[in-house]
Amino acid sequence: MLQYSQHSFGLQLALLSRTWRAELDRRLAGLGLSQARWLVLRHLSLMKEPPTQRELAQIVGVEGPTLARLLDSLESQRLVRRVTVPEDRRAKRVTLTEQARPLIEQIESIAAQMRDEMFSGIEDEDVRRCEEVHLKILANLTRS
Repeated sequence: MLQYSQHSFGLQLALLSRTWRAELDRRLAGLGLSQARWLVLRHLSLMKEPPTQRELAQIVGVEGPTLARLLDSLESQRLVRRVTVPEDRRAKRVTLTEQARPLIEQIESIAAQMRDEMFSGIEDEDVRRCEEVHLKILANLTRS
């Protein structure tokens, strides 16, 4: 029985992840943003210092060329800027523009509303326990 539960858990987790991203994409579509673009903006908004493109790619979890395309798009929307690093002209730091701030607030509001809907009827203790299990699974995956 445990094997079936583990298999089912993995499938449900994958489905949850895809469905969550698709719903967020749908809700952000009116803002001209996909989940991938939103994720870049969110990470930038949380960072104290502007990261280099390479650092940002690692944080977001995408390859360099993929991030470059996302940044091209965000730059054309005037939401980010790439600034040459004086000590390494090949490196670029990524910064948010002032135009991005109100948009990020809008995105956060949409995401918060979605989370409220998703977690409706679910006890905080259940969410906390689920997080514990996910963290243990992640630790097992990264340990090997």
